[in-house]
Amino acid sequence: MDSDTDNEEKIDAPEHCFPALAPASAVILILGSYPGVLSLQKQRYYAHPRNSFWPILADLLAFEQTLSYQERVIKVVERNIALWDVLYRCRRSGSLDSAIEGNSVVVNDFSSFFSQQQSLKAIFFNGARAEMEFRKRVALPDVYRRTGREIEMIRLPSTSPAMASLTLEKKRAAWKIILDYL
Repeated sequence: MDSDTDNEEKIDAPEHCFPALAPASAVILILGSYPGVLSLQKQRYYAHPRNSFWPILADLLAFEQTLSYQERVIKVVERNIALWDVLYRCRRSGSLDSAIEGNSVVVNDFSSFFSQQQSLKAIFFNGARAEMEFRKRVALPDVYRRTGREIEMIRLPSTSPAMASLTLEKKRAAWKIILDYL
């Protein structure tokens, strides 16, 4: 289990996100905006212990959320799910999406990503900021040209602990839609 920290912003972290977890057979892509400080420091997707991403996926994909990080990743990849973030790099204080400085944003290389991912049916955005940054900064015609088809794009409620207005149960109910694409 990941350890908690009350002082995330004091942890040294890399200055950019980590690579996509993307099996060649991926049918869905789940995109976050940019990893939180703890995730960057641990080099793990959704490392904050209060983030509901892993509990939700464990429930929906029927695996134990107590599995190690590597085992959880294997379970997700085996279900043809890719994980990545829209932003490769940005400046912000702390982990909140609202603290991202717009003029500091560098987007991941989606052109190359989509040229390698020919089975994608849908992109699911983990929260509003991920969707906004993708739609604003990624050339959608290029996405369609590279894949040869339109890909559905659906925003889901953020699994971040900062999104406290929805209960875990309501988030899980919204996220259940990913099963329709698997």
